[in-house]
Amino acid sequence: MPLLAGPAGRPSKMGRMDLRGILFDWGGVFTRGTFDGRVVRNLARRFALPEEAVAEAYFDLVERLELGEWTLRRFWEELSRRLSVDAPYPVFEQIFLGSVAPRPEMYELLLALPEELVVGMLSNNYPVISSYLRAEESFDRFDAAVFSNEEGMKKPDPRVFRLALSRMGLSPEEVLFVDDNPENIEAARALGLRTHLFREAGPLIEELKAAGVRLRALPKRP
Repeated sequence: MPLLAGPAGRPSKMGRMDLRGILFDWGGVFTRGTFDGRVVRNLARRFALPEEAVAEAYFDLVERLELGEWTLRRFWEELSRRLSVDAPYPVFEQIFLGSVAPRPEMYELLLALPEELVVGMLSNNYPVISSYLRAEESFDRFDAAVFSNEEGMKKPDPRVFRLALSRMGLSPEEVLFVDDNPENIEAARALGLRTHLFREAGPLIEELKAAGVRLRALPKRP
């Protein structure tokens, strides 16, 4: 992987503070496609239901999960009732966790980030999934994490961005925020963060190189 050196934490010749931190979203960045969309599709297939009907019920209720108002079990009780599905909670939890589709190249990039770069995660997330992420070995690379279900607030609320910055110990102009949702990108930009609307790893890597980030070389995948 090409490297590009650059001193961290100093004003550039253009007068802009060099990049000192990167704040990642999770779903749609570290996963292929959106997690919620995958859950909806998997539920529709498993119970032979119209995907549109599953999506309508799911998205009508999911904010309760995002804000930590419901447990995942409580969510399934209400969702299964609306869908007239008779299946125990463990079946749903298996489908839910099984809907995580990691994006390997982003986990490789995470490990390639230099140690001096402060790395954070800011995710509108859910019970069980946030615990699943914290248990992953790769999570050790994150210096700070903010999950909506643990804080009772979610993106694009400015308060949740400020909380993430506080935990990272950095000012907005020192941080690049990476998300696949344009609404969240606009909210971050309004607070002064640098932003990258994520679509795939390649353009993000190029932006990091242009910002002077030295990426560590990693063994190539077979």
